[in-house]
Amino acid sequence: MKAILNNYRQAPRKVRLAADFLRGQMVVDAEAQLDALAKKASPILKKLLASAVANAVHNNKVEKAKLFIKEIAVDKGLVMKRFFPGAHGRAYPLRRKNSHIKLVLGVKE
Repeated sequence: MKAILNNYRQAPRKVRLAADFLRGQMVVDAEAQLDALAKKASPILKKLLASAVANAVHNNKVEKAKLFIKEIAVDKGLVMKRFFPGAHGRAYPLRRKNSHIKLVLGVKE
C-alpha cells in the first residue's frame, strides 16, 4: 500500500518540512493537517496520500479509517544545472533540485 512521486520540482529539504508533519499520523488527521499547512508541497503530498489510500482501498480492501502513514521518505532526485547571468559577463551556476517522494501506508488494528 504505497504511492511514489518521482522528480517533483522542489528541493528535498523544503518538501521534508511538510512531510515530517505527517509521519505516523492517521490518514484522516494527515489530510486535515495538509489543508492547514502553508507550504508549496502540501497539495502535492495530499494528492499522493489520496493515491496511496485509493491503492489500499482498491487493491487490499482496507477501510480508510484504519490506515496510517507508516513511512514517508523524501529523497534527492534529478539536479538540473542552469546558469544565471552575473555582472561583467560572468555566469553563475544554478542547481535546480528535484525530489523523489515515497509514501507507505499501514493498517492499525
